[in-house]
Amino acid sequence: MRLMSKIFNLNDPGWGRGNNNGSEPPRRPNQGEGPPDLDEVWRDFNNRLGSLFGRKPKRGGQSGGGNGSGSGSRPQLPKGSPKSIAIIVAIIVALWLASGFIIVQEGQVAVVTKFGKYTKTLPPGLQWRLPYPIEAHQSVNIAQLRTFEVGYRGNARNKVLPESLMLTTDENIVDLQFVVQYRLMPNGAPDYLFKTSHPDESVRQAAETAMREIVGKKPMDFVLYSGRTEVATEVQSLAQSILDRYETGIQISTVAIQNVQPPEQVQAAFDDAVKAGQDRERQINEGNAYANKVLPEAQGQVARMIQEAEGYRATVIGDASGDTARFTKVEAEFAKAPDITRERMYLSTMQEILENSSKIMIDSQASNNMLYLPLDKIMNQAAGDHRSFSGSIESTSSAAAASTTQPAKQSAPARPATSSDGDTTVNSSLSNPYSR
Repeated sequence: MRLMSKIFNLNDPGWGRGNNNGSEPPRRPNQGEGPPDLDEVWRDFNNRLGSLFGRKPKRGGQSGGGNGSGSGSRPQLPKGSPKSIAIIVAIIVALWLASGFIIVQEGQVAVVTKFGKYTKTLPPGLQWRLPYPIEAHQSVNIAQLRTFEVGYRGNARNKVLPESLMLTTDENIVDLQFVVQYRLMPNGAPDYLFKTSHPDESVRQAAETAMREIVGKKPMDFVLYSGRTEVATEVQSLAQSILDRYETGIQISTVAIQNVQPPEQVQAAFDDAVKAGQDRERQINEGNAYANKVLPEAQGQVARMIQEAEGYRATVIGDASGDTARFTKVEAEFAKAPDITRERMYLSTMQEILENSSKIMIDSQASNNMLYLPLDKIMNQAAGDHRSFSGSIESTSSAAAASTTQPAKQSAPARPATSSDGDTTVNSSLSNPYSR
């Protein structure tokens, strides 16, 4: 280390002063002297370095040898030269080993190769590998989101028709433009570097191939309107499977369809067809709305008519069953007492007839010629009796059946009742079907 400090000691005032052996004591420069000459500094450095190997210093462009002949003589090494050489070799080896330290930036990895063969991948941070030429490394950015366009460049107006024109399953052509975004997998840097010659171009070709295959299986209307999201999802899945099969180490993040339309040459005709289709859909919707309005009403009417018919049938059947049961009972009673049953039926029929008429029967045996008839009460009573007649007909039939077991009793002729003011009321015999 003393030898090295002696060679590279820049604080030596003799540097660039032109002395022969570099042993001139330091002295203060005069005021008129300038900085040392660069040629002299270089010459002094060479002299100091040559003194280590036993070579005499040179001055003024002349070299001095061991015998004064100078330039043709080979320098003689000093006795301590092996130690000096070992030190220099150690320094060189240390510098060579230190060159193996590398700094891997955040979001990147270092792919290390030994004599050209992949060995390992170094994560971000301060890392060390064997120095060149034993090992080398390549930095790969795995966090970068990479993007490319298919069918256009930069702007949607800058179309690339060979890429954007695609054929659908119904033999129509669509102009489709989409964007693909992708990044490297966390452990995909070696595959990205060594297993594919042009990985970025492989992503482009895989995405375009997948898009053409998916669009070729779909109808034109589906691609144009309702199926954009579904088409993009299927394209991403198919393109990713292709890249995985080729081991590219790439992961597709997004496939977004920017624009899809018919070719410009048929755009006007296609617009007319779209308008016609919209009109058809509108008319279909209107017809469905009318059908949804009319059908429930018709179904309700049908249900109501069916219920009315069921009710009418139940009423008729009930009435017929009741009439049949009543006739059977009357027939049985008629067989027991024909005269009484015949008279009872006559009175019941006359009562039913008179209740529905506006005539009033009075007894003319009274001597009073002035009669007071409360017509309002009589009419209300007649209306009430008519409503209760249907409920009391069964009880009347049972009472008539019971009367056949006993002999008929003659009742005295009724007389008109006289009120406190001498007015004659209606004969009560009208409400008794069994009076004579």
